[in-house]
Amino acid sequence: MARNEQLIRQHKLIQLLEFSRFGRTLEELRADLVADLGLTKLHERTVRRDVEALQAAGFDIQSDTVERGKVFKLGQNTAGVHEVGISASEMIALSIGRELLYPLLGTQYWRGIESFWNKVQETVPDGVFDHYARYRKTLHVFGTPSKTYEHHEGMLKTINRAILEHRIVEVEYESVGKPVTTRRIEPYGLAVYQSSIYVVAAAHEIKSSTERLRNWKLDRFRHATALDEYFKPDDSIDLSKHLGKSIGIFSGDDATIVKIRLGQRAAAWVREDPWHPEQKLTPTDDGGSIMTIPASHPREVLPKVLSLGYDAEVLEPESFREAVAEAVTKMAANYNSVV
Repeated sequence: MARNEQLIRQHKLIQLLEFSRFGRTLEELRADLVADLGLTKLHERTVRRDVEALQAAGFDIQSDTVERGKVFKLGQNTAGVHEVGISASEMIALSIGRELLYPLLGTQYWRGIESFWNKVQETVPDGVFDHYARYRKTLHVFGTPSKTYEHHEGMLKTINRAILEHRIVEVEYESVGKPVTTRRIEPYGLAVYQSSIYVVAAAHEIKSSTERLRNWKLDRFRHATALDEYFKPDDSIDLSKHLGKSIGIFSGDDATIVKIRLGQRAAAWVREDPWHPEQKLTPTDDGGSIMTIPASHPREVLPKVLSLGYDAEVLEPESFREAVAEAVTKMAANYNSVV
């Protein structure tokens, strides 16, 4: 078994023991590991070896015999391993980050966030927490929809396991306005964008290296199964580069430079709230600007341009300009129709 899988399993063991007040038997730990990590099989001997390895590494894991058998639990000396020293300003920063991650509510990621946050609250001195609570009231985080992926937890576990093991995943995928299709994907990672989770994966049937990597919205997954088939990861794929090339989630290797005319007010708004780290604004004689920005699909530009109204005009490429013109024409027809 690969070493990273062993480390992930042992880390999960520590979490399970932390949450267990009365200890867990090896069989109970094995069952929890299988469920939480989405494993197809795991032998009790492997769990025993993991516990022994953690004990050898210095974790105070104690055993006791009770009515249901031999149980394992964390001893008092383990607390020092996780002890956290944190200031009020660090707590403020941490709590802001926690609120921004509300879309992960109901997933295994959120349980880790909440576990750590509760641990911090319990360990900081009262004075530090009071100072944090007083200043935290002055800052509010909002704008993140109350959307969660609680019902996708099982699929997330399956996909995470497939990412680590380089396994092909068979998914039932339902794009908006289209029937459900069965697809085979090669998952490389996950991305959170505007409160939605996306699976960055290659379409198994597409051979072109420039077209096969796509971002699949988790909301559209109806079912996911990790197959006993494996793929060889493409070492040339850089997820940070892939996700950072365009304005939104339609990122890819085929980003196009879009030129947009902005009026004075629109240019000021875009300077305040940039669309992309690589955007460039060149001032014009009328006080506005010509903006150039990379985009992979007209639908990335469309809502942003429409939000600026008549104060923005896509100049090129022609395909992007036509997409905006078509949307404006249809909107005008709606408003010109007699109600």
